[in-house]
Amino acid sequence: MDAARASSRLWSIVLAGGEETRVGSLIRSWLGRPKPKQYCAFVGTRSLLQHTLDRAAKLSPWEHIVTVISREYAHDARCQLEGRGSFKILAQPASCKTAAAIYIPLTYIRTQDSQATVVIYPSDHFVYPESRFLNSVQRAIWTAEWLPDRVVLLGVSPEHLELDYGWITPGEKLDGSTNYQIMAVRSFLENPTAAQADAALAAGALWNTFVVVAKVDVLWELGWEHFLPMMFRLERLGQQIGTPQESAILDDIYRDLPAYGFSSDLLQHVPERIAVVEMTGVLWSDWGKPERIANTLRRIGRQPAFPLTCLSRPYVPIPLVGSDGGATANIQMNA
Repeated sequence: MDAARASSRLWSIVLAGGEETRVGSLIRSWLGRPKPKQYCAFVGTRSLLQHTLDRAAKLSPWEHIVTVISREYAHDARCQLEGRGSFKILAQPASCKTAAAIYIPLTYIRTQDSQATVVIYPSDHFVYPESRFLNSVQRAIWTAEWLPDRVVLLGVSPEHLELDYGWITPGEKLDGSTNYQIMAVRSFLENPTAAQADAALAAGALWNTFVVVAKVDVLWELGWEHFLPMMFRLERLGQQIGTPQESAILDDIYRDLPAYGFSSDLLQHVPERIAVVEMTGVLWSDWGKPERIANTLRRIGRQPAFPLTCLSRPYVPIPLVGSDGGATANIQMNA
């Protein structure tokens, strides 16, 4: 497939419907009310959601972006989305874990292009520099075109023991490129124990960034294999998209939608269907804890937008090593 045609079939799903959990105390202390972290600007003027959407739009056209938001915080989200391009916004009435957050927008994309390639972006992660991150995403897109039967993940070399991240143990190298590595996956570990994470670290495993690239039909096939009760409901939704019944059907689906984890209930069971592209030269962090946010901002030399007194723990960064083997404390960022 030529580059122009591939670009026209590229879609993005931005996941922004999660509810606030461990960062909630920081946000309530800072803003005086609850607010999901993806709608917050912890540094600079753009929220995590705005950063993620702007990144996605650099690879796929705005009209090929679908974002999932929480209906409870729809006002916060929609205020932030004004002035950007025209894209699909799905306001979910309830949180049903990550499989639903991926497969419901996938249902909308599939009605327009069942042969599309889709990139899935979490909206609560920090990446720097953005250009290198997008280069890695582009490599994952090329990989999904080259290996169309596989789900492609971006992995990053771990910097410390981490129990909250998924771990990917790479297998054999799948190509002869010297610029970046495409590897098969020997095993995929979600929600590890300390002993499992320690063993994964010793075995050269990568952190899973949860940035996913795959062909729509591959994800749909895997959905039927692992999320059967949900898929029957989504087929019903797909038949009603664009009709007056669409909104009511979507609400009805959420009333008893099974809650599946995309990683724990699918990826962990099909390592042979996964390829991993190792992302290098990028500072990446899942901002799921206040101390991760503080440590990252300290590391790039930026002052957080929130008062440091809002942190319940001391503002002491975890010792980290950059992907080039040297300290990265002097990285600068344009927010």
